[in-house]
Amino acid sequence: MEGRTGSGAPRTAKGLGEEPADRRGGRSGGAKGAYHHGDLRNALIEAATDLAREGGPESVVLRAAARRVGVSPTAAYRHFAGQAELLHAVKELGQERLARSMEAGGRADSGAASGGSPEAAEAAEARMRALGHGYLAFALSEPGLYRVAFCRDALHPHLFHGAADPDGGDGSWEFRSFEILIQALDGLVEHGRMPVERRAGAEITAWSTVHGLAMLLLDGPLANLSPEEIHETAERTFDVLIAGLTAPPAPH
Repeated sequence: MEGRTGSGAPRTAKGLGEEPADRRGGRSGGAKGAYHHGDLRNALIEAATDLAREGGPESVVLRAAARRVGVSPTAAYRHFAGQAELLHAVKELGQERLARSMEAGGRADSGAASGGSPEAAEAAEARMRALGHGYLAFALSEPGLYRVAFCRDALHPHLFHGAADPDGGDGSWEFRSFEILIQALDGLVEHGRMPVERRAGAEITAWSTVHGLAMLLLDGPLANLSPEEIHETAERTFDVLIAGLTAPPAPH
């Protein structure tokens, strides 16, 4: 993402009428860099992402992002109608990076077996575990951005409204992480590891389990665990989750 260019004084974005803040009496020397012509929107998102990393959703403030980029609030408002729009942009970016972290883990543990073979079932289970580890890895490495990824915002007050287009056709990453989970659970059924009777609603169970563990590791009594203890705790959690998802259906 091209938002800033090295060091030095901010440059005027020609043709946009957006002068650096220090030319209009704003904070001089406070901007972290200049922005390219036509790239102010991305520069503001990048600055807001840095703010999110430092303090979570409450720190994503349009005026603060404008100061970091080195432009006036008026210039920033040409690209975002208000703080809610900027927060939503950072939220989408956070969800994008969460999804990529999950997919990276899932690719690393995906097997080549297919059909209902034992190897395929094992590969489907390994993918579930890898996705969970990818989810936790993002939460623990980017806690501020992770919190923004799941915050409520004025543009979308209802957090859950369905899964995203698996091909990203709508250009939105907001629930791509949820779609990845759905596909992994469907894989457990397809490869004979999970009874079809247990499939309904399993995504909510799995999501709640891993998200809850992430929050305990970030803000709760598990916050001081060592990396080794985190891995062991995650593995035990996934053991219990997968055992429940793959248990034979209860007799009627």
